[in-house]
Amino acid sequence: MRFSIFHNLGAPGRLGEYAEVMDEAREFAVTADRAGFWSTWYTEHHFGHEAIEITPNPVLMGADIAARTEHIRIGQAASIATFWHPLRLAEDIAMLDQLSGGRVEVGLGRGLYGREALNLNALADPRDQEQNRALYDETVEVLRKAWSGEFFSHQGRFYEFPSPGVKWNHPLSPATPEYTDAGVITKMQVTPFPLQRPHPPLWQVIDSPRSIKSAAADGVQGLFWLPPVSALKERFELYRDTASQASGREYALGEGIGLVRDVYVADTMEQARAEFEEAVMTTYRWIMHWRGLSNLMEAGEELTDAHELSFDFLQGRNLLVGTPEYVSEKIAELRDEVGLEHLLLWTTHPGLPHRNAMRSLELFAEKVMPQFTTGGGHG
Repeated sequence: MRFSIFHNLGAPGRLGEYAEVMDEAREFAVTADRAGFWSTWYTEHHFGHEAIEITPNPVLMGADIAARTEHIRIGQAASIATFWHPLRLAEDIAMLDQLSGGRVEVGLGRGLYGREALNLNALADPRDQEQNRALYDETVEVLRKAWSGEFFSHQGRFYEFPSPGVKWNHPLSPATPEYTDAGVITKMQVTPFPLQRPHPPLWQVIDSPRSIKSAAADGVQGLFWLPPVSALKERFELYRDTASQASGREYALGEGIGLVRDVYVADTMEQARAEFEEAVMTTYRWIMHWRGLSNLMEAGEELTDAHELSFDFLQGRNLLVGTPEYVSEKIAELRDEVGLEHLLLWTTHPGLPHRNAMRSLELFAEKVMPQFTTGGGHG
């Protein structure tokens, strides 16, 4: 099994200490690298004056971490593709892949918050889900063309590349038929190419049946977070069946999937809850305001007014919070029930003291991870 880090920088009341928060994130990543974690993933959020989500650029964040680590792979969970100009995103991720020595895992998402989308790309407005999906799909199409290393053109609903009618005449760059016609640019090439060929592995944050089927059919690996085991099983089976049919080979249950879980390890169950509850509940109160509790239902369970968000409600469904023995049992359940191959630990919830996050990471690496890995974790 692979173990990775999901890191959403959040520090309520500490916006003025951003440099210190960054130093803490660096220490966390370097420690994870030395402990044998497979990858570390960074989020993208904007305009977060509440300081619950304060990483606007996971590519830049990844470049900083890549320069300080040796083995750990660098992911985005996620770059919000609909917020980026597709050529800029293609260039920046290719640069990161080159800078990191080919350690990039490309994680993409569609975006959730209106205040972000409408101030970065109004076309990504999450209130128009069909347009948002279409923009996402076209952006991914452009990314793949741009990473091919070939001269390409694109005409879609939202983008046209190269821009029509641009003439080219330079003695050091002959206007050859490869990319021009009658002296007008008709194709273009994005540089640099990614170090990994044809491009770094692609991941998408998914949950709905439509998104699961689309990613699996397109050969894109999936990232999940919220659902409890029984509901995950249905989603994992849908991904497996769709990917098997699309690829022409049998996928194993859990293959091509990463699962984010909120993880905190301490010496006792009581200590784990006391130290982690406030921070993890800050995240859930923030995100469930938009998402609601429906993704936290067990298979076949109906959401009712009796369901209320609380630590006890979550602990019975999807938290991995407790002693090394307890956390190990919950991971074994995920492995056995849904074939989980890749677990991403989310420990750094907003407001959790850095020393506590570091201690949990060390306990996990020392007492939990060795039970599920052989021959090192970098893989």
